[in-house]
Amino acid sequence: MTIIDIANEAGYSVSTVSRVLNGRRDVSEEARQKIMEVVQANHFVPNHNAKCLKQTVSKSILIIVKGTSNMLFSNVIEAAQGIVDESKYSLRVHYLDEDANEVQEALRVCREHRPLGILFLGSNEQNFRQDFQYVDVPCVLVTDRGDELGFENLSSVSTDDVAAAEQAIDYLYDNGHRNIGIVGGDVQLSSPSRRRKEGCLRSFQKHGIAFDEQSYVTARFSCDSAYQAMNRLLEQERSLTAVFAMSDVMAVGAIRAILDAGLRVPEDISMVGYDGTLLANYYNPKIVTICQEYEEIAKRSMEILVGMINLGQQALHQMIPFELKNTESVIRITG
Repeated sequence: MTIIDIANEAGYSVSTVSRVLNGRRDVSEEARQKIMEVVQANHFVPNHNAKCLKQTVSKSILIIVKGTSNMLFSNVIEAAQGIVDESKYSLRVHYLDEDANEVQEALRVCREHRPLGILFLGSNEQNFRQDFQYVDVPCVLVTDRGDELGFENLSSVSTDDVAAAEQAIDYLYDNGHRNIGIVGGDVQLSSPSRRRKEGCLRSFQKHGIAFDEQSYVTARFSCDSAYQAMNRLLEQERSLTAVFAMSDVMAVGAIRAILDAGLRVPEDISMVGYDGTLLANYYNPKIVTICQEYEEIAKRSMEILVGMINLGQQALHQMIPFELKNTESVIRITG
């Protein structure tokens, strides 16, 4: 049980519960009694170590990363580390499963380590709507939008996922492809996946292509999961001519499944990825991909976060340009 659970069960704010647990007198006796009843009933013991840590001066910036196979996130972290090495701060990186609640993890780490600020790599919009109000340090959503959430301490630096995915499908259409499959993330758990799917649907609608939900197969952001998803897609639809994968890692897994099925890339099935990682450039064939400027994303994320920490700057929301890199994994269909 956490202080948030106590607040919810007692019917008081987190700050009121905190004042009671810290022995403050600026709380009504009714509130104190109700909160202590919940505390005693649940055998709650305050984390005094966390309290001590909170009272010390922290110089750390926390990065919460969802998933361990996302190469774009690895590139962003590496770039952020290079920036931090030239400053007075240090980085603390926490990796979570893709399905985990990143905001609850942020609350837990804040209680124990009290970072100056947080960078979120990978996010579920619903988690922020439910729990972010309790996070009281400056934060930046990295590679996802935060402007629609409306929190004063939450900035964001991202690519326009809707426009980028739309351009990926447009590119395949312009090269003659009409039967296009998608290997994408779970739109219920990943906000970028939801936006990228929206971009795909815009392109289909614009070009008058009927969209079958079975042509969208869900995968985690890993080679193995994308491999399995691509196999499902091939079983459902053998007439595919092209696939859009929502990350370069997914594209690699999907290509391997295509090759193992006795087909060729791009001669039989073309492939477009997303992220613009080195993996796409060194794979064979080189993967056509939506390139996110990860170094600029990392730089602006750190600049905005430090500005919020040191200068009390208001939340900013910035879009970084993207580019479709045309290489070897898409073939033009004529006739």
